Formats: sequence, structure tokens, C-alpha cells
Amino acid sequence: MNRIIVFIFVGVLISSCGARRNSKRHETPTKPVVVVATKPVVKNTIPITNTPLEYISYFKSVAINEMHLYGIPASITLAQGILESGSGKGRLARQANNHFGIKCHNWAGDKIYHDDDEAQECFRKYNDPNMSYRDHSEFLANRKRYAGLFKLKMNDYKGWAKGLRKAGYATDPKYPKKLINLIERYELYKFDEKPKKKRSKNKSSKKKRSSKAIIQNHVVQKGDTLYSISKLYNTTVDEITKQNNLKSIELSIGQELRITTN
Repeated sequence: MNRIIVFIFVGVLISSCGARRNSKRHETPTKPVVVVATKPVVKNTIPITNTPLEYISYFKSVAINEMHLYGIPASITLAQGILESGSGKGRLARQANNHFGIKCHNWAGDKIYHDDDEAQECFRKYNDPNMSYRDHSEFLANRKRYAGLFKLKMNDYKGWAKGLRKAGYATDPKYPKKLINLIERYELYKFDEKPKKKRSKNKSSKKKRSSKAIIQNHVVQKGDTLYSISKLYNTTVDEITKQNNLKSIELSIGQELRITTN
């Protein structure tokens, strides 16, 4: 009798297990959850430069371009950028794209506050570093106190370094020495070399052209500087200054300049 009861009990267990398996087969399968990976928003496409060499490699073309437009030695611009921004790692460079430590000075754009000579001073903020480089050029070119620097030779980086300190760009008495050390250590003066002019094969025709001087009128446009205008007409800043009796390098939009070309 006990055996019969055991067999019946085992049979019930087997049938119930089979029923459970069958019920699982008929369950509606759940849809897998698909996770869509979203790309992070990149706010700054400029790479982080960890060393002066990386900084120079990235910004040398910008500095050279500014040199051709405004007449500021590329070596000076790069050395200032390295020093002021900590090779691009400083807070002002990373959070405000300000590579030259230029303070607000009646600035109408975005601003950032940072401890410098005094606590929480106002500094300019840019959308990208290229704007910082252009503002640096205009900052020097459009202020009377820096006018004497533009009379120096392009390869006189020592004169520029000392002149910047004397004109009040920095309060650190060792500022010129720091710039000169950077320029000589990384041979930044190589970027100040002017492209060699091609010699004319026909010397006689060159003499004829030089004997015929042409006087032209140039109307100053936005972004023009004496240096960029001199390069446009193949003359010098001194010649334009003397011919127009200019007392400073500041120009006004719409101003007419008389320029003598050959």
C-alpha cells in the first residue's frame, strides 16, 4: 500500500513539472532594452597641450600669421603665450581661452574673474584661442604706449621683451628675462625670419620700374594696421608715417593715407 502511495505522489510531481515547463514555453518573450549611446558634447576642440613644445607645435602658425598682419615677432607672441598660459594649462587658458593674461580694460565681451596682482581681477574671455591671439595683436597695435616697439626690427626679440615690460604689459621685473629665456631655449627666433625675396633676372627693367614712383590713396578699413598696409603696398611703416605726418600708429576707419609705391 505504501508503494502505491509513493508511485502516485511521484507521478503527481512529474506531471506538475511538465505543466510548468509548458507554461514557460507559451509566455510572451520580453523585448530587450536597447540603450542608445549618445556622443558627449565637445565644448572645446583645442587639445590640451602639456608641454611648451606641444604648445609651440599647435600655435606657431597662428603666431606667424599675426606677425605678418600686425608686425609683432612670432617669437614674442609664442613666448608670451607659453608664459602667460602655462603652455595652455592655466585656468584662464582652459576656462576662458585667454592665453595672454589680458585684463578687461573697458572690455564689452564675456569676462572671468581670477586672482592676479589683486584678488578676483577681471579678465577677458574668448570663444576660442585664435580670438585671444588676434586680440593680443590688436591690444599692442592700437595702444600708444606700445608704439615704440613697432619701430624695432623684426628679429629684435630682446628689444621687444624689454619694451613690453617698460611699457607696463607686466609688473614682474623678471618678465623680459623669462621671455628671452623661452625664445632662446626653444629657438623661437627662427619663426621671425622673413621669407627671402626672389631676385629679378632682368635688372634693367627693375631699375626702370623703381624710377617711376606712383602715389596712391588708401582708405583705412576695419582691421588695417600700418604694418599690414605697408606690406600691401610693399613699403615701410616709417615711410607711411612720414608721408602722412602721423604722430601715432592708431588709425581710424575711413581715414585716407597717401602711399608712394614704385
